[in-house]
Amino acid sequence: MFCPACGARRLTRFANNRPLAELMGYDLARFAVTDLFFVPKQFFTPAIIEERPPLAPTARRAGWIGSNILLREVPESGKVWFVRGGEALGRADVLEQWRSTLFLREAKAAARGWLIEVMKCAEALGRESFTLADIYGFEDRLSAIYPGNRHVRPKIRQQLQVLRDRGWLEFLGRGRYRVRAGG
Repeated sequence: MFCPACGARRLTRFANNRPLAELMGYDLARFAVTDLFFVPKQFFTPAIIEERPPLAPTARRAGWIGSNILLREVPESGKVWFVRGGEALGRADVLEQWRSTLFLREAKAAARGWLIEVMKCAEALGRESFTLADIYGFEDRLSAIYPGNRHVRPKIRQQLQVLRDRGWLEFLGRGRYRVRAGG
């Protein structure tokens, strides 16, 4: 699928019945790829899939329902870059970034959703180091996403511990954390 506004092309593949999306931006005048990244299947949660209206009864594929992938809902660590800003990244860097989130594949869908949301909160702060209080600033947002959970702060702490144990975060002590380079 081609986006005339930005020149991006979206390709979607399915492996083990789970999607993997590859996205490419290019400069047609220079005939050059400017950006190329993929979203690993572990980041495909219900939060990033938006159902489109079904096709009209008069359409050839009447009733067919498509979907959109909401890239704004994928954390930056869920975008594994091959080419960024026209520069190809090294193989080791690409593999490190991809491997840094493989642990998400082991988590069940509900747990994975929480982990990804906490990752997005940490990334939204826009800095490498942050405090537990900084993440607590997202409590209202997380409560809105998970209205059935009345214990959001303990859940945040739990998810930070999991992200620490899996190497995505480093615990610096006294409620301070740092996102690791691969994350």
